[in-house]
Amino acid sequence: MTIAEGIWQQVFTFDHYGELLALVRNSLVAGVALGLVGGLVGVFVIMRDLPFAVHGISELSFAGASAALLLGVNIVAGSIVGSLIAAGAIGLLGARARDRNSVIGVIMPFGLGLGVLFLALYKGRAANKFGLLTGQIVAVDTPQMSWLLGTSAVVLVALAVIWRPLTFAGADPEVAGARGVPVRGLSFVFMIVLGLAVALSVQIVGALLVLTLVVTPAAAAARITASPVLLPVLSALFAVASIEGGILLALGSSIPISPYVTTISFAIYVVCRRVGAFRARRAGIRVSAQLGMKT
Repeated sequence: MTIAEGIWQQVFTFDHYGELLALVRNSLVAGVALGLVGGLVGVFVIMRDLPFAVHGISELSFAGASAALLLGVNIVAGSIVGSLIAAGAIGLLGARARDRNSVIGVIMPFGLGLGVLFLALYKGRAANKFGLLTGQIVAVDTPQMSWLLGTSAVVLVALAVIWRPLTFAGADPEVAGARGVPVRGLSFVFMIVLGLAVALSVQIVGALLVLTLVVTPAAAAARITASPVLLPVLSALFAVASIEGGILLALGSSIPISPYVTTISFAIYVVCRRVGAFRARRAGIRVSAQLGMKT
């Protein structure tokens, strides 16, 4: 067997695939919930220019999950606690963009350092440590499933309540404030919602690649539509397709889930970017033709 063949078998090996599929039933259900959460939250992450905040929150979420793993308590709960601490700190201390980025720059290395410390002290299975960074597909047991679905429901309900005023505040915060919209309060609430979404995403794709669920699908959707209805729908569909496709592909290999999810998500973004550029060129040609006819 050549090196290339050995690598290919590691990346795509579908022996006993049907039997293995039953092991990820919980993960597939959780993937749909996380895709919806990540895709919808991502719309406001792009609108409010918060991708850096997502990465900062994920580092402290990783620290919380690592602490929970060390203490032998629920990992999802630990991840959520870490995310909420980070989101609250960013929301309270970073009202302006410059201050916010400084706060995130301080939180990120601190969270990562704590996470590394806790994992170094943990004497259990190495796969558990690795999974917090790169994701796992068969580790969603029934208790974790309850936490994931329950927290996903909280995030979706919160988004439904604040969607319209948050959209208004994101589009024109000064006018929204003049109309009586509590812009600062909404920003803080959204940071908490974002913290919950990041904590959920870390459970599947890991702390290092959480941006692929919370940022990339919305960025891809924004390339092909500006519709306030179609944008969140496409973003959620892209996120669900990325995570479900990643789970199904990772199941047939010995590679962690995150490379598959990130590759699918990136491919969707590239296609959407090309489609958007093509449509923009056609629109430009059409406008030029109309101006030519008028002259």
